[in-house]
Amino acid sequence: MKHIGTVALMFNLGVAGVYAQERPVKMTFSGTNVATVINLKPDTVTDEQHSAGNGTFGAFTFRELHADGPAAQPPSGCSGPNFAVVAGAGVFRFQDGSLLIVAIKDGSGCINPAAGTAALTVNYEITGGTGRFEGASGALTLTATLMAVLRNAANAPALLTLTGEIEGTVSGRP
Repeated sequence: MKHIGTVALMFNLGVAGVYAQERPVKMTFSGTNVATVINLKPDTVTDEQHSAGNGTFGAFTFRELHADGPAAQPPSGCSGPNFAVVAGAGVFRFQDGSLLIVAIKDGSGCINPAAGTAALTVNYEITGGTGRFEGASGALTLTATLMAVLRNAANAPALLTLTGEIEGTVSGRP
């Protein structure tokens, strides 16, 4: 009888191990970033990102809203103007219709006025998903370069290109 209980426990743990598979992720993407009138947090500017790419789980689109505010301290190696990414969330949509949902933990940006670019790093917590990402968890980090395409009347960037990569781990059953 003890052996049957032991086998049943091992089987259950084995199934849980298959379900809770941790998988390294690497994806590349490109897209656009634009300021919106949406107010995610007081005294911030909310940006909307639309991008597409390919990687570990296949082709995807990514839509994200994030609030930028003043940085408590500049990111490592940043000597230009800088900002913090303080709130937001995003949704990856894959070709099979599955969604992977992320919440922003933190992030930072460093502007290089001479080059007309900005370096952006955003850390995400995976909060779930649908389809093959139902019950998913983990962490992802986006690193990107932004470049202004269009400026507004105050000469601030209004439309930016965005290229980069996303790395991390996804736990679940993908």
